[in-house]
Amino acid sequence: MRRNAGELKNKKAETARRAASALLAVGLWQAVSLLPVGSVLIASPWAVLVRLGELVQLGSFWLSVWTTLWHIAAGFFLGFAVGAAAAALAARFPAAETLLRPYFVTVRSVPVASFIVIALVWLSSRNISIFISFLMVFPVLYANLLEGLKSRDRKLAEMARVFRIPAASRFWWVTLPQLKPHLLSGCSAALGLAWKAGVAAEIIGIPAGTVGERLYMAKVYFDTAELFAWTVVIVAASVAFEKLFTGALKLLYRRLERT
Repeated sequence: MRRNAGELKNKKAETARRAASALLAVGLWQAVSLLPVGSVLIASPWAVLVRLGELVQLGSFWLSVWTTLWHIAAGFFLGFAVGAAAAALAARFPAAETLLRPYFVTVRSVPVASFIVIALVWLSSRNISIFISFLMVFPVLYANLLEGLKSRDRKLAEMARVFRIPAASRFWWVTLPQLKPHLLSGCSAALGLAWKAGVAAEIIGIPAGTVGERLYMAKVYFDTAELFAWTVVIVAASVAFEKLFTGALKLLYRRLERT
């Protein structure tokens, strides 16, 4: 009981600290917006909130959010699948890891803007955010899962083979639990990169009916209130998507631990 009470008290204190830091940040934002130059370059929190309230009443707002959301989600899940498959192949065959290394290093090293410009030569701007999100997610998931597969307890895997446990069961009950920290950290990092790079691709490619297009138009018309409002939307959507996906993974692991 004392331990639970102590944990609850610590959580409340942490929540209070986070709330205080958020209020301080908003206060600093408001103070900067009141400066002569700040009033032109930085919209006040109230102006952003008002503009956001106007935007959410428009059908085009939700269509843009949905289009960007499913494009980035598609790129993330594609990168997740390809990264996991490549990591499994590289962990099983060292030669495969050697062959994949140049591609892995290239994707991690080349600036995102360069990939976006090159991809616009190959693809229509409509699908650019899917491809760029995939490129950002793939190396992160590949590296994390490969490290996790290499650090597995070999004795557990060998025991499972000795007892002739089916491959699917070995993966579900032996391999997957050991990948938990690598999978959670990899997904958390990859999701943030997917949103940043995906929206950046939309801003450069300017596909119609996307968040990136709306950001670009707000910049063209120097509408800082709308520019900040769309930025808030991107942050909120990114955080919500990450919490939803990682929460589902944590729920899966909790169920595995109970059985």
